Amino acid sequence: MDTSTILMIIFIAGFLLWRVIPVKGIRNITTDQLQNELGDKNKQYIDVRTPMEYKGRSIKGFKNIPVDQLSSNSSSLLKDKEVVVICQSGMRSARAAKILKKQGFTQITNVKCGMSAWN
Repeated sequence: MDTSTILMIIFIAGFLLWRVIPVKGIRNITTDQLQNELGDKNKQYIDVRTPMEYKGRSIKGFKNIPVDQLSSNSSSLLKDKEVVVICQSGMRSARAAKILKKQGFTQITNVKCGMSAWN
């Protein structure tokens, strides 16, 4: 293998690791754990899927703010209350959690596996 191929493999591996390694300060829970926490008035529940996905199937109490609109709509969220984010598989909600973290939110929970694991 030449040097450019090795560098490309290292870059891709690093990128993939960066995408899956949990960010410090973001809690990850399962859908079973979410069921035990639903209805907590001290938490804000955000579904970051598209409006069409949300309309098709959603969890009562979750507000729809698509991940691509989260940066511009995060002002509607309170920074002193925990934010619980969910999507279809856990990837967009993990991205949403990182966005919220960068915006100064300190209590963020990502639902792993998302709606695909919700019963």
